[in-house]
Parts: sequence; structure tokens; C-alpha cells
Amino acid sequence: MKIVIQGAGEVGSHLAKMLRGEGNDITVIDDNPGRLQNLAANADIFSIEGNPTSISVLRNAGVGKADLFIAVYPSVLQQMNIVGALLAKHLGAGKVIARINDEEFLSPENKLLFKEMGIELMFYPERIAADEIVDQLRHATFSETMDFAHGRLQIGLFKLDENSPMLDLKLLEFMQGLPKEDAEKFRIIALSRGGNTIIPKLDTIFRYGDLVFTIAKREGLDLLVKHFGKKNITIGNVMIIGGSQIAAMVAVSLAKAGIGVTIIERDPAKSVRLAEKLPDEIVVITGDGRDSSFLYEEGISGYDAFVALTGEDETNILSCVVAKKLGVPRTIAEVENFEYSRLAEELGVDSVINKKLITAGRIFKFTLSGRARFVKYMSGTSAEVLEYTAAPGSTITKKPLKDLGFPAGAIIGGIIRGSDAIIAVGDTQVEPYDRVAIFALPDTLREIDRFFK
Repeated sequence: MKIVIQGAGEVGSHLAKMLRGEGNDITVIDDNPGRLQNLAANADIFSIEGNPTSISVLRNAGVGKADLFIAVYPSVLQQMNIVGALLAKHLGAGKVIARINDEEFLSPENKLLFKEMGIELMFYPERIAADEIVDQLRHATFSETMDFAHGRLQIGLFKLDENSPMLDLKLLEFMQGLPKEDAEKFRIIALSRGGNTIIPKLDTIFRYGDLVFTIAKREGLDLLVKHFGKKNITIGNVMIIGGSQIAAMVAVSLAKAGIGVTIIERDPAKSVRLAEKLPDEIVVITGDGRDSSFLYEEGISGYDAFVALTGEDETNILSCVVAKKLGVPRTIAEVENFEYSRLAEELGVDSVINKKLITAGRIFKFTLSGRARFVKYMSGTSAEVLEYTAAPGSTITKKPLKDLGFPAGAIIGGIIRGSDAIIAVGDTQVEPYDRVAIFALPDTLREIDRFFK
């Protein structure tokens, strides 16, 4: 696939490297030579220096023959991305996507307006990240979650601690110890250990620190919590450090849900602006969230969750570690440096949010067949979670799962069929129009795509 990316900032560079790794032909346009040089040093891509909205530059980049055009110029002026996307569409690009930074553009009527003009997707990374954090707090017992069909199926991530009853058990032993009715409500689909993702076999042994990925029906969630030796956490109040755009969005969403929110912001002027902009029930305090004594004085141990959104990875990770030591049950850190993500998990941070990864999943589905509904990257693993719709006559509908020869690096966890949620096992047969939840390693994605065509 030929893909042209407008903008070599953080999001554009990450997408370029990820999509190039999938074997796509990538061209990146930017008017900043430094950004292009940094990208070229780390990825085998073709770059063009020039005005990203210049028609001659776009033509020189081969936009007219592009299967996909992604406008992610790192600028506060979202108009540049919208103009670039519209020009690319009218110059012949197959599908076009644009990054925005104004929620007004995401209203149903405005999304329809831009779709009619040719923009297939508009995305707001900060809004996506904020929604992800709110979702994590809604399912606070899990380290990370992902809903299918409004929660009828749910993929959840647990970290095994020293109190887990699963430690040193083989998968077979764990399954044999389950009542039959419990085994039909959830399934273990993968685990991550030392940075490696493993699709478990019956003799796989669970170890301390493993990140275990599960899929469950809605009625199986409480059973999962019990079998993993966890406790349900109810979030009634949240402390956020960092008065970022994401922090404000999270605070407003939580306040609407009746959850108490306190924001700690170091910059006095920014604190004042936040307090004036946000609803009265959200408390804004000027202070240094890196100072453990300050956090203690502000009563951090009385909060159910702590979310670090300062824009500094190190500060976010260390403050979450402090919050955990001071008794906060649930911690979430925004970490944009991939090298630090595993460190955060090893230090005990419950969840890591990376807006580049979250955004990448939304865009990556456009490089697959039209049967892929969405793709999500989950923290702690190199794997992706995908949802496909099975086409009539497609290979996936021909035989039971155990006889399909499905890639070894992928596993079908569950199926939504009409109003029914089904946990997939070897004898399960996918039917046309089923929505299928898949956990897959990156090198299997193209092969999986062929099963659904």
C-alpha cells in the first residue's frame, strides 16, 4: 500500500515507522528539515521537505496514487491538516485521515459534513487518550480493558502479584480447577513476560509479574476477579497531576459521572485558567505533584485513583510510584516514550497511556481489509486486539477454529453473534456476519486479514 503522511512530528513519525514495518511504501511531507532528518535516521522512508499544503509538493509526493493519506502535521492550526486532507482527496488519494484539536469537529453533524467532503476519519489524540483513561477508571480492577459490543465481551489485562492463586500453575491445571459453568464465561488468551508476548499452551506456567490477557462475557467479569485473587475497586474520587488538555477532559468526564476530582498544577497562572474554565465541582490546586510531602498534605491516601498527566514521562511514572506507596489503589501514567512503558509496569504503575499507540490503532485498520472494524494496541505487549466482521464465504466461516490453520501467533477469543456473546474454543465455528475478537502478534496481521476476505 502506498501511504503519504503529512507531518513528521511525534504521531506522524510513529505512524511512519509502524506502517513501514508492515511493508507499506511510505512518503512523509514536512517543512521542518530537523524533523525529517530525525525520522530518516530511524526509518526507511522517503521524505519531501516543503509546505504540506502546497499542491505541487503534494503532487511531487505522489498523493494522486496514494491508497491512504494521513494529515498529522504537528501544529496548533488544525486547518493545515484539514486543507491537506481535502486537497489530497481531490488530487486522487484513496482514503484520507486528518488530525484535529477541536471537539466541535467531532459532533455527528460536523463529522458527516467532512465525510461528505471526502475525509474518512478525523481524530483527536488527546480526546482519545482522555476517553481511554476514563474507561480504565470505570474498570479499575483491570490494568487495561477493551469492550466489544457495548461490554457484552471484554478483554481485560491482569498483572499477577505475589498473592495470586494462579502462580506456578500450568494453564491446564488452572482450567481443570474451574467449574464448567465458569470456564464457559471467560478464557485466557495471552500473557506478556519480560517484554515477550506468548500465546499460551496447556503446559504454559504462570509466573509472578506476568501480564495476563483474558476475554470474558459480561457475567464472567466478577469470576475473573475472584479467580485471579483480585479485589473490586470502586472509584469515588481521583487526583490528577498536570493541568494538561487531557487532564481537563478527563476531569470533566469524571465529574459528569459523579466522581470527585482534584487537579494539581505546578504553574500558578495555568491553575487559575483551569479553575475558571472547569466546572465548580472540580478542585484545582497549585502545587508540585512531584513532592511527596505536598501530596501527603493534600490527603492523597484518601483517593481511590491517581492519574499523572504532566507531559513528562519520568515525573508521571515516579509520582505514580509515590502515590502507590502512599496507599492509592489505582494509578495511571501517561508515558509517550516506549522505552519507559515497561519500566513503569515493573515499578508497579497499574496502567500506562500512550496517545501515539492509541491513535495508531485507529489508523492502522485503514491499511487492512474493510472487514476490520477496529484495531487497538494494549500496553505491555507488542500484540494488537482486532475486531473483524466475517464475510459470507470467507475462509474463517469454512471450518471449526481448530481445523482452520489459523496463525500460531494469533488467537480468536470470542464472537458476537446477534445479541449473543460466545467464548471461542476449538469446536467453535464462525458464521457469516459474526463479529470476531482476535488477539494477534504483528507478523500475523496480513495472514489474518486473508481469512476474513
